[in-house]
Amino acid sequence: MNSQRKRIPKIEPFKHRVEVDPKFFDKSWKKLDDAIREIYNHNASGLSFEELYRTAYNLVLNKHGGKLYDKLTENLKGHLKEMGKLVEAAQGGLFLEDLQRRWADHIKASQMIRDILMYMDRTFIPTSKKTPVFELGLELWRDIVVRSPKIQGRLLDTLLELIHRERMGEIINRGLMRNTTKMLMELGSSVYKDEFERPFLEASASFYSGESQQFIECCDCGEYLKKAERRLAEELERVTQYMDSKTADKIANVVDKEMLSNHMQRLILMENSGLVNMLIDDKHEDLTRMNDLFKRVPDGHSTIRSVMTNHVKETGKTLVTDPERLRDPVDFVQRLLNEKDKYDEIVSVSFSNDKAFQNALNSSFEYFINLNNRSPEFISLYIDDKLRKGVKGANEEDIETVLDKVMMLFRYLQEKDVFEKYYKQHLAKRLLSGKTSSDEAERSMLVKLKTECGYQFTSKLEGMFTDMKTSHDTMQSFHAALSGNTDGPTISVQILTTGSWPTQPCATCNLPPEILDICEKFRAYYLGTHNGRRLTWQTNMGNTDIKATFGSRKHELNVSTYQMCVLMLFNSDDGLTYKDIEQATAIPHVDLKRCLQSLACVKGKNVLRKEPMSKDISESDTFFFNDKFTSKLVKVKIGTVVAQKETEPEKQETRHRVEEDRKPQVEAAIVRIMKSRRVLDHNSVVTEVTKQLQSRFLPNPVVIKKRIESLIEREFLERDKTDRKLYRYLA
Repeated sequence: MNSQRKRIPKIEPFKHRVEVDPKFFDKSWKKLDDAIREIYNHNASGLSFEELYRTAYNLVLNKHGGKLYDKLTENLKGHLKEMGKLVEAAQGGLFLEDLQRRWADHIKASQMIRDILMYMDRTFIPTSKKTPVFELGLELWRDIVVRSPKIQGRLLDTLLELIHRERMGEIINRGLMRNTTKMLMELGSSVYKDEFERPFLEASASFYSGESQQFIECCDCGEYLKKAERRLAEELERVTQYMDSKTADKIANVVDKEMLSNHMQRLILMENSGLVNMLIDDKHEDLTRMNDLFKRVPDGHSTIRSVMTNHVKETGKTLVTDPERLRDPVDFVQRLLNEKDKYDEIVSVSFSNDKAFQNALNSSFEYFINLNNRSPEFISLYIDDKLRKGVKGANEEDIETVLDKVMMLFRYLQEKDVFEKYYKQHLAKRLLSGKTSSDEAERSMLVKLKTECGYQFTSKLEGMFTDMKTSHDTMQSFHAALSGNTDGPTISVQILTTGSWPTQPCATCNLPPEILDICEKFRAYYLGTHNGRRLTWQTNMGNTDIKATFGSRKHELNVSTYQMCVLMLFNSDDGLTYKDIEQATAIPHVDLKRCLQSLACVKGKNVLRKEPMSKDISESDTFFFNDKFTSKLVKVKIGTVVAQKETEPEKQETRHRVEEDRKPQVEAAIVRIMKSRRVLDHNSVVTEVTKQLQSRFLPNPVVIKKRIESLIEREFLERDKTDRKLYRYLA
């Protein structure tokens, strides 16, 4: 096969010499030079841009690119020097306007020149690594006009002066300012920063340093913060109007530093108007402003938090240690709740529910509530008061809200087991006396405690409710069994499971024969239906309705079991000495004195008469039935004289029982830990035990050490033979 060789095209030089006009460049440049002059003189309408473009094209094509570029540079410099002199000659307020007018002319001229020299821009300039035509015009304007010795300083001074006048309340030409700063930005970010931004920030720092010093000397904290807030807003708005957006953060930092950070401590701690006064007077708006402003500066929030925490701790400490406040437990707790509501609202409204502020508030309340070791008792008494009486004019939802608030205080308690002891006592009294205002509220409180502390915490409390239900069913069955025999007194018995109720062993008093008979019938019935159980009468806890006749007047008296035993003695005797009553009833000495005091010494309830008359009961007193007793009510309730709060011996007894109950809990925690870890040092055991039990109480390290010693004696643990601080678990 024949193959043809492919022909490759080839460019060959001219066969003959091309003659070039030696004055070609000079003629061409003169045409371009004249055109540029006409452009700067605003006479461009008569120019043929196509012809000018072709002229420049031919110059570059004929290797005159370098020469053309140099001539252009020289030409532009000449025009800009003339423009610079005209700008320098501008007087007063016309300076910026003239500068802007010349700048607009130069930009327009540069664009036209760029279009004429577009071919050079695309071919010659990239290969020779020179500055493009338009950018060349900007650089020359920067160096010849903007950085002219007579213009540079004047331009900066004029801009700063206008800004200062605006800060002082004058109205300035913002459009002119915007165009001027835009010019600096178009000349390059470094030009804007060097020629304007950096001096502007320095001048602003000086201005706000002086102004802040002036404000702080004559304004209170709230007023100062309003001025600072206004200044900050003004500066940010100023940036949006005629500065680079990147300047916003920088000027904001200047205002923050000079007006806030430098005076932070003085403002927050300012006497009569600082943070503490704002907290005391509930100045939510000022607090919100302080929070919003100081979160902008380093350590601002932490400083506010620290001052608030110290204030809350101090006021709380005063509240819980004031002897006057301790006289009324209900008022004591109500004041705590009021404080909690107050600061919860402040944190919510003014501090945007910030977690750090919430935690600071919680730690402050936990600190001062536990300074008073009677706080668990008082909180239980407050709940008792609300569930016994109900909240005045409140419905179920309101009571629920009150209980939710109390649970907040409960969470702060370190000795929740002490609260449990008191709550059990108070709940028992409410249930046994039928004084609870709402079963629904009682159950709700139980659910809250169970949710907070677990089943173990409420198991015995739930057992008390179960006993009340069982007792009700048992009494219905008992009365049905006695339906044929209705003579004599009726009885209502509440059967309490030992261990679930806070009952203490007590000697049964001598009941009247009529009551003793029905009691024995119930005992026989109950033991006949329940095998292997034992009943013990708690005569110190019951109450009775008895009918009494005073002359021609009849009343129904609601009294305690002890009071009933005393009153029944006067059916056969008109007068009895203290000793006679004590011997006949076998009521314990302390209880008998309270009982007689309520029967003989309380005005309006004195169904007995005492000789000699006095407010206190003595063992030499004699008592008589008061047949002159009168009352507007047919039913008269005679309560037992008893203090709402515990007496000192009772407090010590309760505290002792709590300490005893803690011992097995501490031991159980130690055994659980050692069983899983097998070997552990003393400090780690203490840490782990505290961690496990802190939801109920904070165990004392001394108690933990004693319980460890007890477990070692009983051979649950042993000390390491080489390291005495190490314990080993014995299976």
